[in-house]
Formats: sequence, structure tokens, C-alpha cells
Amino acid sequence: MVPMSTTPSTTVAEPLGAALERLRIAGAIFFRAEFTEGWAYESPPPDVIAALLHPGAARLIMFHIVAAGTCWISVGDGERHWASAGDVVVLPYGDQHRVGGTDDAELVEIATLFDSPPWAALPVLCYGMGGARTDIVCGYLHSEDPLFNPSLRALPPVLIVRPPPGPAADWVRSSIAFALDAGSASLPAPAPTRLPELLLVEVLRIHLATAPAAEQGWIAALHDPVLAPAMAQMHSAPGRKWTVAELAASVAVSRSLLDERFRTVLGRSPIRYLTDWRMHLADELLASTDLGVAAVARRVGYDSEEAFSRAFKRRYGCPPSAWRTTRSP
Repeated sequence: MVPMSTTPSTTVAEPLGAALERLRIAGAIFFRAEFTEGWAYESPPPDVIAALLHPGAARLIMFHIVAAGTCWISVGDGERHWASAGDVVVLPYGDQHRVGGTDDAELVEIATLFDSPPWAALPVLCYGMGGARTDIVCGYLHSEDPLFNPSLRALPPVLIVRPPPGPAADWVRSSIAFALDAGSASLPAPAPTRLPELLLVEVLRIHLATAPAAEQGWIAALHDPVLAPAMAQMHSAPGRKWTVAELAASVAVSRSLLDERFRTVLGRSPIRYLTDWRMHLADELLASTDLGVAAVARRVGYDSEEAFSRAFKRRYGCPPSAWRTTRSP
């Protein structure tokens, strides 16, 4: 958690693009896979992956680029998030996760499908029952930035980013082609390249385009000793009926100070930020999961589907069901 201070430092807002480009990130592609239906696997715990790929790190940011086919990914007891060709899946906190195809399949530990490291070349994993094929390029990144601090949970545990048509989508497709070519060569594993770093920055840029106050210092707020822990409370429990008094008490500051910091750095009150954050999460759930509108409403803190639909329409200009249609792959 960000250390507390009775006198918060002045947080200077900067454009989202500049803030993202200042992130200190290092990463690598460490395997590619050719899965055939049916297939499903579970990853090792985050500390095991970190010890294997980046000794000294507590956990890593994991990403999967879907080059072809369709797959789902889930974290903990959460719902399945679906991804298709051209999508980028990011696990900002490297949580233990499960991945599988469209057919039912027995879950296996992915570590049992590889030879033991060290690897002389980038591994290519071929696994499944011989049905329809899904190609995935997998990599990791490491960063000490608060954006990836699991105690803050500034991002959902799973991001499915679908670049909109245009230069961003073209760049991601080119990145996938590059990664596949790299995987077919006899490169050391993991294969160091700036591709994962650049890809993560672009993915975050696309994802945060709908985040509340993204252009008013949102990333900078994660460094603020008052805002960061207050945001962490809302991020970890968006469905709770928060009040300004409860939030202020949880971070040991006055209500007036908390309200002032939110308005100064993020351009909105704490409760307005909470509402916008709920809509941001709802957008993610509608776009990448099969949860019904009522279930999404409950997940983000609304007692009724009708109240949620009204709030969602005010934010996005159309009801959740119509929005889901426009966001589906």
C-alpha cells in the first residue's frame, strides 16, 4: 500500500500517453502454443512463475496474444473472459489462471506439458485433441510501478483488449506476426525484445481510454498518498455502498481533504469517481464475458437491472444490451 502522509504531495496531471510511456517495464516472449480442441490448462502460482522467469520479482505481468482461434481465460472463481484472434489478454497482477478452448476438456497443469527449463530455444507447445486450432503467443513483463501493485488493484485481474479498426489494430497484427516468426526461430528462451513493453503500453492506452479521469491524472493519482489507498478500496469492492465518510475513515483523512484531492487531481468527487469506475468495469464485463445484464449490475453495485441500465445509458448513450452488441468481436 502507498505510505500515508498527513500532507499529501502535489500530484501533477499529465497526458495519459506521456504517463504510460514513462512506465519502466521489461519483458520477454517465453513460449508460443498451438492448441487443438479440446484443451484447457492451469498456470502455476504467480510466485512460481516469477521465480522461473524473473528471479527476484514477487510477481509478473502476464500476457497472451491470440493469433488464431478462440479461447477463454479465468482467474480465481471468476467468470470466463473470451478472446478471439487479434485480441490481447493481459493479467496485470500475474494471478494464477486457467485457459481453455470452446470444447469441454480436462484441466491440466501447463508445467507438465513442457520440458524442464532451462530451454535452449523458445518453446513451442502443441497440445490438444486434434480439433479446431487456437494459436497463442505468451509473454511476461515486470514493473515496480503502482499501476501493477496488486494491493491497489487499479486494473481488473483480466483485461481483454480488442484494438479498434485502424492503426492500432494493424500494429497489433504486425506484432503477432513478428512474435510468431520469432517463435519459429532458434532464439534463446525467454526471448528478450521490446515488443512486450510496447504492446503493453498500447494495450493499456486502449483499455484506459474509457477509464474515469484517465486524462486528468489517473495514473499520477496512484502515486498519491491519499488518493491511492482510497482508490484501492473502491477498486477492490466496487459493489459496496461506499460513502465519503467511510472512504475517508479507511485512509485516515478528513472528508474535506479526501474530496479536495479527488477534485483537484481527478476532476470529480469520490462518489462520482466510484460511479464512473463501476461503469468502466461494466463495460469490461459486457464486452468479454457471458454474464447477463442483471449479473453485471449486481457485480458493480446496483440493486436493480433498471437502475444500472439507466446509469449505463447516461454514460455510454445506449442500453447495456445494445452496447454489448457493438463491443462483441
